[in-house]
Amino acid sequence: MSCCHYYLLQPGLENVFSADVSRLRYGAGVIRELGQEAIALGIRRAGVFTDLTVRGLPYFEEAMKTLAQAGVDPVVYDEVRVEPTDQSFKAAAQFAASARLDGFISIGGGSVMDTCKAANLYSTYPADFIDYVNAPIGHARAVPGALRPHIACPTTAGTGSEATGIAVFDLLEMRSKTGIASRAMLPDKAIVDPRWTESLPDTVMAATGFDAISHALEALTAKPFSDRQIPANTLARPMTQGANPFSDIFCREALRIAGQFMVRAVNDAHDLEARHGMMFAAAIAGIGFGNAGCHLPHAMSYPVSGRVTNYQPQGYPDEEPICPHGMSVIVNAPAAYRFTAAGCPDRHLEGARLLGAAVADAGASDAGDILARQIEEMMRATRVPNGLSGVGFDGDDVPGLAEAATAQQRLLAVSPRPVGGEDLHQIYEAALRYW
Repeated sequence: MSCCHYYLLQPGLENVFSADVSRLRYGAGVIRELGQEAIALGIRRAGVFTDLTVRGLPYFEEAMKTLAQAGVDPVVYDEVRVEPTDQSFKAAAQFAASARLDGFISIGGGSVMDTCKAANLYSTYPADFIDYVNAPIGHARAVPGALRPHIACPTTAGTGSEATGIAVFDLLEMRSKTGIASRAMLPDKAIVDPRWTESLPDTVMAATGFDAISHALEALTAKPFSDRQIPANTLARPMTQGANPFSDIFCREALRIAGQFMVRAVNDAHDLEARHGMMFAAAIAGIGFGNAGCHLPHAMSYPVSGRVTNYQPQGYPDEEPICPHGMSVIVNAPAAYRFTAAGCPDRHLEGARLLGAAVADAGASDAGDILARQIEEMMRATRVPNGLSGVGFDGDDVPGLAEAATAQQRLLAVSPRPVGGEDLHQIYEAALRYW
């Protein structure tokens, strides 16, 4: 199969791509089906992972009622940390190990869903924490077998974690994010009720929405799967396999929807068409990047999240400085795409067009700047900080950020253009300020 010119199948290189997807239920009110779905998976005593903010929302009570009506015993863990750490993952795993659970339900944003995945993993197959963490930071140990069933119920329109086998966290000693990736952690079912978006603060809508856009853009522009070597063990074929015809379908549609609805969703909480649309875009972007991978903007974001010292956006916990994940990605994205565009200019132009940019007379050399300017325009329209300087970084921080980003090999490996340490230094410099 040769789907398009981007996938040039060559002897000795990969000609197989894989597709792994959660069974997804989408629609306003679908959270009322949670109890039936839990019973169908054999869950009788469920660990319900959430955070204190979500636990106080009316739809959380709706979820608890449907579980009770189905005869499911919920054991609620509401101590999930927004932007989780290795320590918070360990605490959640200890809870899961002691609670005698036969299944897991996550109700929250990406932090909640990722914490639930980790708790399921470490309570099912205990190990030194670093064993399952992505190489070269961790040992990338394969998950030994199946995990207990997990139903993911996203409450934000961005992370797409309900559709991936990835869990991301801050490794405190490294002052940077990293992650765990395994098909075993892919939720069995996703219950996507767009009504959750109706109460999101505009800052949260912006950060999570840009995360969804970044997932789709990075997966669409990733190095093609057909550039990989054929794996000796086909079971070890990575989820982050690079762009492929399957992931392309979801990325393109996610970008088209986001181009139509993102700015509207942030600027008008009563625009339910836009907010619900972004919830769907986030879910399908999750399917896209979950089967292709993200690259440079996400790799650059991880040290930013781990090293922020004096930024505190409204709508997020105020106990300590925080740069929400989607925000840490998008402040780097324009500079990153100006660099990566040379690797696949046509796809960068396509991404820009899907988001609303005019590209009719553009050439390959224009691709990076056109996409970057479209993102910058959307950032300004949604009041997102002006690059790294807007979240508290300056030129003195650049060397440390660049050095830390070089460790993100799972992400950098699928960049459409090779990225070295000096490149990262220059891209961070360019990301300090855009306007």
